[in-house]
Amino acid sequence: MYKASATAQKLDKMLGTATEIKLLVLDIDGTIAGESNTIRPVVCHAIQAAKAKGVEVALATGRMYCSALRFHQDIGSTMPLLAYQGAWIQDPHTQKIHRHLPVAKETAAQLLDYFEQPQLRSLLSVHFYINDRLYVRELTSETLLYSERSGIEAIAVGDLRKVLADEPTKVLALSDDVALIDRLLGSLRRRYTPAELYMTKSVATFFEATNPLVNKAAAVRYLAEECLGIQAANVMTIGDNFNDVEMLEYAGIGVAMGNAPTAVKNIAHWVAPSVEEDGAAAAIKEFILLK
Repeated sequence: MYKASATAQKLDKMLGTATEIKLLVLDIDGTIAGESNTIRPVVCHAIQAAKAKGVEVALATGRMYCSALRFHQDIGSTMPLLAYQGAWIQDPHTQKIHRHLPVAKETAAQLLDYFEQPQLRSLLSVHFYINDRLYVRELTSETLLYSERSGIEAIAVGDLRKVLADEPTKVLALSDDVALIDRLLGSLRRRYTPAELYMTKSVATFFEATNPLVNKAAAVRYLAEECLGIQAANVMTIGDNFNDVEMLEYAGIGVAMGNAPTAVKNIAHWVAPSVEEDGAAAAIKEFILLK
């Protein structure tokens, strides 16, 4: 459904020029994978139909590369996989790592100091992602649930400073207290500028930090302009949360899911039904299959 906004009107005008979508980039969680943690058949069918029309399809996710790989295989993508918000771009077919932009060790250590303040330490589960492995201080209930959904093993090391011989690809702090995560994000955005650290939420309970050059738009731009030689106007992106905002803004057509926060919906060109209503399939039909 179109939103009655200047953005939607701009999209209507742009679609009148019959811009051809050549690259479709999809988020995973909350976009093509809902509560079942799998891609529903209707969505998978729509993706295959888009590919049959010659559209390249890629995934852009906050997940680890190893956790996102099964979804990449499920849709039969031939494109590099954009993991860790785009900090890690790897081609599963050739194993070539196109890009890896980690967090500086000093910054990761500063974040850890912040998370381990007495008033925060017991409230947060802190995750360091190094060489596509997950390291944690201890196995909390939140971490165990995360590991189960991600299909990966969390390695408990006690003091996370032990693993900082290598730079983390991403730092995550999670808590069931949504308000705490919001306060955390606000506080750290006052400490670090966008030139020092990229910070976002992929879900309401996840604070995520990566290299300042990282966001999904930068990764999608790399795929489009460097790998395929196409422009933003030929790109369609679909996502559901704050870590998707940049790629929704970059693309010629940026679609927010019906289950997205209002602020994310407000920047999208179009709002699809929710993930449990196969919204991604509806968007693919609207902008690719019916064109």
